[in-house]
Amino acid sequence: MITRHRAAAAAALALGLTGTLTACGDDGGGRPELSVGGAYIPRPAMSDMAAGFLTVTNKGGGEDKLTSITTPLARDVTLHTTKGTQMRQVGSLDVPANGELKLTSGGDHLMLTKLVHRPKLGEKVEFTLHFATSDPIKIKVPVEPMTYRPKD
Repeated sequence: MITRHRAAAAAALALGLTGTLTACGDDGGGRPELSVGGAYIPRPAMSDMAAGFLTVTNKGGGEDKLTSITTPLARDVTLHTTKGTQMRQVGSLDVPANGELKLTSGGDHLMLTKLVHRPKLGEKVEFTLHFATSDPIKIKVPVEPMTYRPKD
């Protein structure tokens, strides 16, 4: 009799835990946990346009989207994807759950246009990254030589 009660209690507990785990999973797998690193701007050759590169790391179980970036350096910052030799402007870029969004030279990147001034080597430029669900993230982005390539 005691064994039957233990089996019934174990089954009820397992069923209850399954319901709890399912309920936790209903929000799309969790929340994003974002951080930004590896950011830089190569010193622009022109006085009105620059590119920007960075990595958004998501250690959370929920995905997010980078929707825009603002900076006092430029009146316009646009997001671009690159497929082969084709570059196109997009409204957002995916930040996958437990993954990264890498903006790199020759790949997806930022275009800063209508610059307020041509930034100097070593200058640090403030960026604010805006996301679909996460709070904005402010970073300081160094201006590097045109030939700069980060180490992986």
